Amino acid sequence: MAKPEKPAFYSKITLLLPGLILAASIALCPWEVSARVNNTVYAGLLAQYVTKGRVDYAGFKQDEKRLDDYLAVLAATDSDSLSRNEKFAFYINAYNAFTIKLILTKYPGVNSIKEIGSFFSSPWSKKFISLNGRTVSLDYIEHEVLRPLFKDPRVHFAINCASKSCPPLLDRPYEGNILEAQLDEVTRSFVNDKKFNFLKERTLFVSRIFTWFEEDFNGKPLLFIRQYAEDGFRTKLDAPGPEINLIYLDYDWTLNRP
Repeated sequence: MAKPEKPAFYSKITLLLPGLILAASIALCPWEVSARVNNTVYAGLLAQYVTKGRVDYAGFKQDEKRLDDYLAVLAATDSDSLSRNEKFAFYINAYNAFTIKLILTKYPGVNSIKEIGSFFSSPWSKKFISLNGRTVSLDYIEHEVLRPLFKDPRVHFAINCASKSCPPLLDRPYEGNILEAQLDEVTRSFVNDKKFNFLKERTLFVSRIFTWFEEDFNGKPLLFIRQYAEDGFRTKLDAPGPEINLIYLDYDWTLNRP
C-alpha cells in the first residue's frame, strides 16, 4: 500500500520546529548560548599603549574616556551569566583594566602603585571598582574571586600590578574561548624570562611571587617552574647533581612604563 502523504501544513511545521525551539532557548537562556563580554575597546587600548609589557600611561591618560567606557562595560556585566572560562577572563581583564585606572587617578605624579596607598591601607584594598552592583577592591578580585574560585596558579602571571617586577601586561584582552592558551603563553614567557627567574650553578633565583603565593603552587614552586621551563633552562634544572636552592629576588615596584 502506498505511504499516505502528510498535509502540507504538517511539513511546514516540521521544518520550522527546530528553528522555533532554538529561538525559544536563546530567549530563555541567552547566556548558555553565546554570552561574552565585548572587549573591543579594551583590545584597541592595549594594542595602542602596551608594548612588550611596558605601559604608556601618558597615552592611557589622554585616552582615559575610552578606558572609562570599557570599565562601564565591565560594571554592567552580570558575571554570573558567563561560562567558567568567560568569567575567569572577565575578572582577569577587570583586575588589569582597573589597575590602570587606579594609576591614572594620580598620574603623572606617581612613580609606584604603592604611593597610592596610605599608612592605614594599601592601594589594593581601596574600594573603587564597580562590579556586579557592588563597590570592591583589587584585593577582592584577586583573593576572593580569582584565587579561591578558579584555583589556577597561572593567574599570577596574567594579572598585572603596574610594576616592573610584575609579569608583563599582555597586549590584548583575555578571552574565554582561548583562555587556556593565553594562560599557558604568559606563564611560559614569565618562567623563561631571565629578568624574573635564572639559574646560577645549583641556585635558582626566582620571583617573589613564588613565595608570596607558595600554597597556590602546592608548596612546590620548583616543580611548577620545571613544568614550564624550556630548552637549556629545563635541561639545567633537570641535570643530576646537588639539590637546587631557591632564592627569591627583590621586587621592583617602580611603574612598568617605558
